[in-house]
Amino acid sequence: MSRPPTFVPPACATARTLRTDRGDFAVLDAVPPHGVPVVGTVLMLPGFTGSKEDFVALLEPIAAAGYRAVTVDGRGQYETEGPDDESAYAQDELARDVLAQARALTDAGTDARARPPALLGHSLGGQVARAAVLLAPDAFSSLTLMSSGPAEIAPTQQARAKMLADALAVLSMDEVWQAMQAMEPPPPEDADTGADDSEALRARWLRHNPAQLIATGRQLSTEPDRVDELAATPLPKHVLSGERDDTWPVPLLDDMARRLRARRSVIAGAEHSPNTDRPTETAAALIAFWDQV
Repeated sequence: MSRPPTFVPPACATARTLRTDRGDFAVLDAVPPHGVPVVGTVLMLPGFTGSKEDFVALLEPIAAAGYRAVTVDGRGQYETEGPDDESAYAQDELARDVLAQARALTDAGTDARARPPALLGHSLGGQVARAAVLLAPDAFSSLTLMSSGPAEIAPTQQARAKMLADALAVLSMDEVWQAMQAMEPPPPEDADTGADDSEALRARWLRHNPAQLIATGRQLSTEPDRVDELAATPLPKHVLSGERDDTWPVPLLDDMARRLRARRSVIAGAEHSPNTDRPTETAAALIAFWDQV
């Protein structure tokens, strides 16, 4: 899972509720500092087991560049409530939530902010973002797929998703957390782990709805290749990843970018979560793409 450096938003961001015609969503809403004109809005979707805080280290540089950045907990993720029925987390349902979020942000804006938002999805969030774009390409000004591949996740990750689903069927969220922690390898002795975030990560995990995790884990393991469909949309596209990825191999992401005729960014020193591994470099690559668009 992504490990944000902190769960405390920067001064430019406010934790609030985004009200939409499909329900309420917990968001972090970061705005440019006084005197910096707003040039656009960005809607950011987290990955599997993640949350809006996964983008917290990107918010200040993105806002300083003139973009309003809104990161969201999808239904059943962390601080957004969700039902216990797995069918509520079908990809089409999640995609329509994203369209409702985009409408709410567009309707609330003025001047530059009234344009459709740029859409960014990390991992699972990227596949939900793709589904939303395929439903309504005009709802967004661009699409960035961050560490999100063309089809199903790698076989080793499919096995992990199935193991998690099996565990969630018989154990409590806290029991599953304890089992996952026991399986984690200890960090190297010379590793600089920074602040201890274990309690914040555990608190986030406990607030995820298990039905959401089971349903979206299944989606990740069975997602078809929809790259050609996406390539047929006129939206500007960007494929960003680290230089290593155990969920979708980097050569697969390179090929997807070629098929999409998309801008391609590879963040040196980053793995599956460049947003937390190398936030400064990741923010710079994102801003360069949005500025070009």
